Amino acid sequence: MTLRDTLSAGSEALGFWLSMPGFVGAEIAARQAVDYVCVDTQHGAIDYLTSVSMIQAIELAGGTPIARVPWNEPGIIGKTLDAGAHGVVVPMVNTRAEAEAVVRSSRYVPDGARSWGPVMAAQRHPDNRAWAHDTIAVIPMIETREAIANLDEILSVPGIDAIYVGPADLSLSLGLEPAGNADESVLDEALATIVDACGRHGIAPGIHSSGSLAARRREQGFRMITIGSDALAVRAGYASELASASASTTEGTPSGDLY
Repeated sequence: MTLRDTLSAGSEALGFWLSMPGFVGAEIAARQAVDYVCVDTQHGAIDYLTSVSMIQAIELAGGTPIARVPWNEPGIIGKTLDAGAHGVVVPMVNTRAEAEAVVRSSRYVPDGARSWGPVMAAQRHPDNRAWAHDTIAVIPMIETREAIANLDEILSVPGIDAIYVGPADLSLSLGLEPAGNADESVLDEALATIVDACGRHGIAPGIHSSGSLAARRREQGFRMITIGSDALAVRAGYASELASASASTTEGTPSGDLY
């Protein structure tokens, strides 16, 4: 089942987020039991060429690669899909016209205006026009007060499969700090507004989260939930190992090796 099928069926999709360049980490993430792995080319340190190899590694490892593009621009959206991404997450979509531009850049005619040239995607999906039509998930990001004000117009655009909340930018737009707002009522109210609107329009609500926060986001109604990122996982892992080493004695048995 594709990510698009999962979302359209109303099922939950859990995913990982990659902001560190490299196909090794991409393959490790893809071999976990998640529904998607997102390659982030907006923030982090991943350039286009590296994203191609990461998308390839994710798919060949049996995972579902999607990608966040740097901006709502047709050239980079098409190029990312040409690399083989199964879906595209597009930041800062604030109006119906901007949502229409996302769909137009992501879908071939007659549903959009994406240019033909799936050089890498066609290596794994030769009938790319039919495959793209059935598979590509189009996912605008809702990250501002303006987007919430225009939510019904954005969600009424044909061809959108899900929206994805960027909590940091949404928090900033609401006058909060970018992190640590899990108990802020103003953010919770905004998230409830988004989930309710998605329900009215039959669109899957997605959000950037963490494993510890996933249960709360699920209860709030989100169905596409990113539960971890490579950079945070590496940092937490190093901190944990350092804490263990600093507290260790010669007594006891090691919990495991590197290999």
